[in-house]
Amino acid sequence: MLGQFTWMELEDCFIKMLLALICGGILGFDRGRKKRPAGFRTYMLVCMGAALVMMTNEYICRIYGTGDPSRMGAQVISGIGFLGAGTIIVTGHNRVKGLTTAAGLWAAACVGLAIGVGYYPAAILGTVMILIAMASLHDLDDRVMASSLLMNLYIELSKPGDLKKLLACMRDNGIKIIEMEIEHSDKVHSKASTAVLISLRLNKKQPSEDILQLLTDVEGVKYVEEL
Repeated sequence: MLGQFTWMELEDCFIKMLLALICGGILGFDRGRKKRPAGFRTYMLVCMGAALVMMTNEYICRIYGTGDPSRMGAQVISGIGFLGAGTIIVTGHNRVKGLTTAAGLWAAACVGLAIGVGYYPAAILGTVMILIAMASLHDLDDRVMASSLLMNLYIELSKPGDLKKLLACMRDNGIKIIEMEIEHSDKVHSKASTAVLISLRLNKKQPSEDILQLLTDVEGVKYVEEL
């Protein structure tokens, strides 16, 4: 069976798989360095797997003269969501983590599809742009978040009655509550009686550390975390 292939075809397959390995490794290196759920090897496997799918689909269409050359690739786009969903977790304080990793895996699969079909310029530029978005723009994202007048907080209280003191403190300091969700003892992951998820709007830009300290000093508040 191997003899039916020309050396040119084997070289083309090798180049595509090698490029997928390199591009996936570049994207995975940054995530692995930050100890994210999916790291170096995961990104390489996703990118190479997607490239192999496109190459296989192209081969089937060429050999058997039937089928949609994009059908298997479309399944990768939707199927990668299952892998990405596995990297998204919700912590005990209802903090969502892993969204960037999940998006990166999906993007790595798209790069692999581009490589598999031979669209090298898009694959290489896509790798560079994705890497910039995941690594270099992290500080910019932090600055944008820091300049926002909105805050999302997770607060644990000793008893339900302490909520009144917390709300009074916010009102006295010009902090407007946009949305609030209360969880009682059966859902709180600590010895606290009540937990509150609150979205706030500040009248003016204040360091988040000052707001956290202000609310931590309220009587009955056991724990405060910005989400």
